[in-house]
Amino acid sequence: MNVLVLNAGSATVKFQVVVTDADRIACDQDEKLLRGQIERIGGEAVITVRGADGVNRKRTAQLRDMRSAVEWLVGFITDPESGTGISSRAELQAVGHRVVHGGEQFRRSSLIDEAVLRGIEENVELAPLHNPHNLRGIDAARAALGSGVPQVAVFDTAFHQTLPEHAYLYAIPYPLYRRHKIRRYGFHGTSHRSIAYRFRKLTGRERADVRIVTLHLGNGCSACAIQGGESIDTSMGFTPLEGLVMGTRSGDIDAALLDYIAAKEGLSLTQVEALLNTQSGLLGLSGLTNDMRDLLLEAKEMQDRRARLAIEIFCYRVRKYVGSYLAVLGGADAVVFAGGIGENAPEVRSRIGEGLAWAGLHIDEAANTQMVGGHEGCISTPESSLQAWVVPTDEELLIARDTYRVVTGITAPS
Repeated sequence: MNVLVLNAGSATVKFQVVVTDADRIACDQDEKLLRGQIERIGGEAVITVRGADGVNRKRTAQLRDMRSAVEWLVGFITDPESGTGISSRAELQAVGHRVVHGGEQFRRSSLIDEAVLRGIEENVELAPLHNPHNLRGIDAARAALGSGVPQVAVFDTAFHQTLPEHAYLYAIPYPLYRRHKIRRYGFHGTSHRSIAYRFRKLTGRERADVRIVTLHLGNGCSACAIQGGESIDTSMGFTPLEGLVMGTRSGDIDAALLDYIAAKEGLSLTQVEALLNTQSGLLGLSGLTNDMRDLLLEAKEMQDRRARLAIEIFCYRVRKYVGSYLAVLGGADAVVFAGGIGENAPEVRSRIGEGLAWAGLHIDEAANTQMVGGHEGCISTPESSLQAWVVPTDEELLIARDTYRVVTGITAPS
């Protein structure tokens, strides 16, 4: 099945074209024909495309909205220049969409029909910055390919719907949860599920026997405690703001700070929330950048104190969550790193691991240094009772596989 994967944002859409079926999934031989993203939709859009040769190619086009962007994309995919070998729209057999928030309704990926569309719309107030754009992506794909092409929604929150009540409820008046569904939902679920599945494949473990802490560390960061293939706790909460220090998000703070900052700075609560989401985290601490690569360079070459401080706080918060999740799990087999930072920053992994020797984790620095640029494997010493692994996340591949499974009626493993 040729699956078009779409991740639609406000002025961007990331995409992949993946060939998959049951045999390819079983053998990990899914074929990625094309990937890339369209940015600055609404004017002169910048389009980055990477074919099977792995080379990025850039171009521009006037794309006024999401419909015109997806229409352009479908036209390019079916053009011989794309190198996909797909010559007609009829050969795009399904579309898989990343949908950020599924609320409590959606515990698994779902074939998009009118009821599913209503469910996504009902959760707009829980994800006002994401779900509306995801809906526009669905509409654009339907306009470009016709209503006869099946579309599947893969929800970021679905994997965390296995959290027990004691993990997802806040200690606020219970009627607020009943009336407004105020609870911890968790995000990055597609990534954590992808990491856990790949870890099982690499280690030959059965789903029921796995206890791991997965770390999605990028501009957005989250930790997840996984037991028996299910998420039992995760760091993000009602929104993606809770939890670890991130590129521009603060992570955990005292809730009373919102009123205090508002009063001291003359800001509205909405403005304070925006400050915590877009001006905090690594950017706010360092005053320089939200890019960990640049911070590591500044700390090393310029001895920048605030860059060092930002890195230290970032690693401390991750280590703190890992420790708490080891307690939640009653011990674990491994800590698994993924995401842009988790996959490509050996120094950050080393700093996180340094504080976990008490749990039996010892980083093999030679292996750690080599594990970058898409490589996967164990980075702990043989005598470590708690292992550390690097397992690159592949959310788009999981979306493509789920799309195939939902369309064909095959049950998907977690």
